[in-house]
Amino acid sequence: MTCLSYGHHFYNSNTSHFCVIQDIVIMRNRKNQTQTRRNEKGPNQTSPERRPSSKLVLCLEVIIIVTIAFILYAVVFRQPQTRISVVTKTLNTSYDYIIVGGGPAGSVLASRLSEDSDKTVLLLEAGDDYVHNEDLHKPIAFMGLQKTAYDWQYYTVPQKHSQWAMKEKRSYWPSGRVLGGSGMLNSMQYARGCYFEYDFWESSGCKGWSYKHVLPYFKKSEDNLISKYEWSKYHSRQGRIAVSEGGTTPLTDLYLQAGREMKYEVEDLNGEVREGFDRIQTNIRNGVRSSAALEFLGKVAGDRENLHIGVNSFVTKIQITKGRAQGVYVIRNNKKYFIKANKEVISSAGAVRSPQLLMLSGIGPEEHLESLGIEVIADLPVGENLRDHVMIGLMTKINSSIGLTADILQSWTSKLRYNLFGSGPLSTAGVDATALFCVNFPIGPKSCRPDIQFNFFSGTVTDNILSLRDDIAKEYYFKPGEPGIVPVMTLLSPLSSGTITLNTTDPYDSPLIDPNYLDDERDVMQLLKGIELYRKLLDTPAMKSIGASMDKMKLSVCKKHKFDSEDFWECILRHLTITSYHPAGTCRMGPYSETNPTVVDPKLRVHGIKGLRVVDASIMPTMPAGNLHAPVVMIAEKAADMIRGKKTVLHI
Repeated sequence: MTCLSYGHHFYNSNTSHFCVIQDIVIMRNRKNQTQTRRNEKGPNQTSPERRPSSKLVLCLEVIIIVTIAFILYAVVFRQPQTRISVVTKTLNTSYDYIIVGGGPAGSVLASRLSEDSDKTVLLLEAGDDYVHNEDLHKPIAFMGLQKTAYDWQYYTVPQKHSQWAMKEKRSYWPSGRVLGGSGMLNSMQYARGCYFEYDFWESSGCKGWSYKHVLPYFKKSEDNLISKYEWSKYHSRQGRIAVSEGGTTPLTDLYLQAGREMKYEVEDLNGEVREGFDRIQTNIRNGVRSSAALEFLGKVAGDRENLHIGVNSFVTKIQITKGRAQGVYVIRNNKKYFIKANKEVISSAGAVRSPQLLMLSGIGPEEHLESLGIEVIADLPVGENLRDHVMIGLMTKINSSIGLTADILQSWTSKLRYNLFGSGPLSTAGVDATALFCVNFPIGPKSCRPDIQFNFFSGTVTDNILSLRDDIAKEYYFKPGEPGIVPVMTLLSPLSSGTITLNTTDPYDSPLIDPNYLDDERDVMQLLKGIELYRKLLDTPAMKSIGASMDKMKLSVCKKHKFDSEDFWECILRHLTITSYHPAGTCRMGPYSETNPTVVDPKLRVHGIKGLRVVDASIMPTMPAGNLHAPVVMIAEKAADMIRGKKTVLHI
């Protein structure tokens, strides 16, 4: 075996991983042999200068060897954390509760319902187990999971009013197809929205969904690790999903300083204040994605004989007989099975799959179902009221590489910090700070409803992950090594709405997704107000200190308009706004009336069908002003109490 001969080389991948240690040992032996020969020549021939004692030399050599071995282990050889699978190999023919969809809502429901040991619960997920790919749990890796086997890889229909820069004017919609669902693919931001939406739900007839009713359920699931909020009445340490504080690069303080220079406060945006800046709050625990699946299933499922979890189990239809959900048909291991539900079937498949499944089962708009030859069981507005936040990445040049550069992310020091301590750049999603703005009714930071959100991504995007046309992508994205940041602006109160409809009666065919982005002109006007905030942001001394410039957004596709004019930015917005990965509303909650039909009642029961509920983002009547993961977990927590007939939050 031949080893490397210089100590600065870590290892020889073709022979031995620890050649460097062997080299040091060889050099030490040679040194000892030389010293022995000198001693044999007698004391008069020994060098007169004082030499370190042999014990000291030995100690130093041992320290060096151990240090190098430690670094080798942490950076190169340490294996990903071994996660125990909670998947059930053999399923029963019937259960009390069958939950379709292993995303955040399904994970929470399965865990909570199975707390009653006398009830049997089955969770069915179309995708694979989460134990097979460590990137599902590594925060910085989330963008690389798109367009993989863990993603449904949806595309919208061509859009009329937006997506003009996309190939065929179709927006790419990632959606999690794995145990944990989209909670394994998202950017892990913890944002609840503001009290305004939930109070509006209540006033619209959704009794029990006001902010004072839902806040305890937000707190029930939260394990807040941010010391400065430890005693806040808006936070809790009793839950399972970690909420920690981001902000790992020097840019974090610059963002917050810029906010102060814009006359905004730095506050807890999940607390009393609804407008201002804050360090990002994330669902990350010790450098690991704190997903609902890992926290609610991974830590309890193996101890509960009454909870079964089936992956690679594709539900094709809910069987409804005489107005009651009887069970589900599922394709599993290339075979079709029917599994009976003794009490309820609960669809937690998300805002795309839940309406698709209901329509395939005969619940949906009568005219649409009849056009496909599907027997209509309940004429309900399933698939209507599709809402989604739209966002745009405002590529911003800076003059210093102080963010998350490729060199930093790939460095051995970053790997060392992550592998040893779960900290550093690899332990984050890359977003350091966030900000909320009330642009329509700026009546005060504690009373207004936010319309615009900025998330500050402290790195650059170089790959065409959005399916842009090649000519536009070449201009829009950063070149490798080019310093920059990406403030991501999101519209939180969209007025445009779209639809989910069936393409065919084949459950394996993706439905037709038409978000109808920017159909309502008022959405464009709100986004233009956001652009004005972007200008003010770049004009602060903090942003000027790093040479922040909007020149990167000077795209030739809008060159017919004067740069930085309102017409220019409207052109940019209609070309480059994309999904924020927040689809909702397609099985809308509310009391049913002929003039205002809804899909589920305030207890999330499908109108006119016994033993069938929907529990996911599709039930939202309107969009919360923020990311949807935390509200979806809250909905599932509240639904579990309603199903069990218990109130578990009286002490919170």
